[in-house]
Amino acid sequence: MLPIAFEDATKVIQAFLLSGKEYVCLMQLHEDVAEERIRAVFSEFIGAILQRPPLRAAVKRVVRERMIYKSDILEIDGRLVLFKIACQAGTYARKICSDIGEALGCGAHMKELRRTRAGPFNEDKNSFSLYDLLDAYDDWKQKKDEAKLRKAVRPVEEAFDFIPKVYIRDSAVDAICHGADLAIPGIVRLDKAIVSRTLLVLLSIKGEVVALAKALLSTEQMLEQDHGIAAKTVRVIMPPGTYPSLWKES
Repeated sequence: MLPIAFEDATKVIQAFLLSGKEYVCLMQLHEDVAEERIRAVFSEFIGAILQRPPLRAAVKRVVRERMIYKSDILEIDGRLVLFKIACQAGTYARKICSDIGEALGCGAHMKELRRTRAGPFNEDKNSFSLYDLLDAYDDWKQKKDEAKLRKAVRPVEEAFDFIPKVYIRDSAVDAICHGADLAIPGIVRLDKAIVSRTLLVLLSIKGEVVALAKALLSTEQMLEQDHGIAAKTVRVIMPPGTYPSLWKES
């Protein structure tokens, strides 16, 4: 599963980098180990774990905490272990394999890996091959039938299912599109459990994505206060001028 963005939607890739992932992984043990022992060690790799990125990694090799939301063994065949894992962004599956091998005392390495979910998109419902896209494009180009293309190319708003949302007034939209930060009077409604310093998506009342922002206040603080800055705009997605520039008049 590899989400691909077009045109202005490429601005949402930043959100994918922070969203959870799900993988199906095939691990090769270096020695024979009893199945009960394998399952017992796997159960220890759920929740918060400490992980140092592998040698071939695009990030600094320092120990950091990562969250493993779910880990299920699908099949064990001799020294081969097939498992599914749901984890926080930035978790290295091949490092989990080597760490499990070390915990088992036999060593292990990752043999195959398949990403089955990236953020809100999963392999079963949202994946299309290049042949599917070619077929959809041909239908649109030759028959003027865009049904298949609309099924494959989704609205950018679907990328933010897992990110807290704040809906803003029409009068505030164009100001945000010009890089202004979000003031509390511009909020119409918001999700529960927003935490300060986390990523938000700002939406129009119609549900259109306006921008990505960093929360400066929690949900409770936004509801309690009647003035001040609620969030700092970090990435504008909607083109300026889409909504009237009412902020200039005021």
